[in-house]
Amino acid sequence: MAKLDPRIAPAYSIAQAAHYLKIPAPTVRSWVLGRDYPRQSGKGRFKPVVVTPVDPDHRLSFRNLIEMAALRALRTEHEFKLSAVRTALDYAGQELGVTDLLASEDLYARPGELFLERYGQLINLNRAGQLGIQAVLQGLLRRIQWHKGLAVRFFPPLPSRPEAKSVMLDPRVSFGRPVLSRLGVSTAVIVDRINAGEGAADLVKDYGATSEEIMDALAYERAA
Repeated sequence: MAKLDPRIAPAYSIAQAAHYLKIPAPTVRSWVLGRDYPRQSGKGRFKPVVVTPVDPDHRLSFRNLIEMAALRALRTEHEFKLSAVRTALDYAGQELGVTDLLASEDLYARPGELFLERYGQLINLNRAGQLGIQAVLQGLLRRIQWHKGLAVRFFPPLPSRPEAKSVMLDPRVSFGRPVLSRLGVSTAVIVDRINAGEGAADLVKDYGATSEEIMDALAYERAA
């Protein structure tokens, strides 16, 4: 029996995904499970925009985390409409045959341009707004390591050093949990040891880390 690709295997709870990406848990839940909304004739329902693996516990995959990082980038520039995102993704897929666009390097090439053009039309986004989104997505592009067009590693931004890549998520390392990029040491373990009363100098010595790496791990784990 073939082993399931770790990039698409169910691995993260909604709470974990929210913590690792620094996105509110209710937002993650609405993206992956959908949500109800009021309308004159009763309730409507937004369908999920992120398709998760078949899993009884609704766990997410690493690919889902990359998709949500892209959705968060879209949210930073303007009012966010899930229905428009979904429609634009469907349009780009039909026109160019690209599936899973939000988790593909194609998002940053012509398929992504087509998606943004369609999305901009749906929400009346002007050209400046589209360029703003493209700039944010290009920043995200630099935080992802790719292999054959698919994401294999993600470096989440740090609160104090947004360009740093000292923390990573890699589905092949530590079951996809956040670790120090250079050492593979769990950021959660670093926080646990500090909370237990150990000093940063002890961790520097034990792991062969730099003081900056230890501080980055703490800043990442404690970020909202």
